[in-house]
Amino acid sequence: MGLLDGKVAIVTGAGRGIGRGEALLLASEGARVVVNDMGASREGDGADTTVADEVVAEITAAGGEGLANADDVADWDGAQRLVTQAVEVFGRLDILVNNAGILRDAMSFNMTEQEWDAVIRVHLKGHFAMCKFAGAHWRERSKAGEDVRARIINTASESGLFGMVGQSNYTAAKAGIASMTIVLARELEKYGVTVNVVAPRARTRLTATVGGADDFMQAPEGTFDAWHPDNIAPVVGFLASDEAADVSGQVFVVWGDHVYVMRGWTLVNDVARGGQRWTVGQLVERKAELFAGFERGSKIPQMGFGL
Repeated sequence: MGLLDGKVAIVTGAGRGIGRGEALLLASEGARVVVNDMGASREGDGADTTVADEVVAEITAAGGEGLANADDVADWDGAQRLVTQAVEVFGRLDILVNNAGILRDAMSFNMTEQEWDAVIRVHLKGHFAMCKFAGAHWRERSKAGEDVRARIINTASESGLFGMVGQSNYTAAKAGIASMTIVLARELEKYGVTVNVVAPRARTRLTATVGGADDFMQAPEGTFDAWHPDNIAPVVGFLASDEAADVSGQVFVVWGDHVYVMRGWTLVNDVARGGQRWTVGQLVERKAELFAGFERGSKIPQMGFGL
């Protein structure tokens, strides 16, 4: 008996890395899993549909049920087909894990239009398209009188929370996913859907593009591998379960044995003019008061190789 017995899940980008671990764990907890992956490179080029087939084979060998899918989640029709396939083949849909993503890193002054568009498309549009069609499905079921208990788990990044040099496209997409998650949680709450987001800190094909990351992320022999991509899956499994029915609109950074609950923009300081419009000179005079207690400029905290 697993926490997800009888449930049906879609995991996008599930052919490798974090997504693979998530698909296998959900299946081990009793869910029937649609394994979506086009098999593209980390830059989004090419295709190898065998990667999804291989994960399905692992699920089947372990006694579970899986189904491979190679649709492009950032294509409107592809996202709709994926949701429809899950419902038609397995009879229902309960869990959506959005994980598919690519990298096209470049400094802002060198980034091409295509590099910007490709990353925004796969991450932000891909997340939204899947949420749109899954959400519409659950809304229809709810309005028909069903007791819907559905879960969406999105994937952001610490790059999107804190900003990573050379990743303006990726950071913008991941920050958008985090904010969009909060909106979706509010929109879908009355239909029985929770929406949360994880920001994984793990060793993947994407982190291999960051200079020095591979060496930094290697665990000493005989110790717990805090950077292993499979460390993320248990948190996703928890958020997908009925035990997390009261958790929604939350952002989690997950690393090793740590689960950090994050909060977004918060008020730091407040200066006011007593009901009068500011002048530039007055703002200059009170600059120290406005920024009291923290550093200004580009010294923004970063928590690690969060991709």
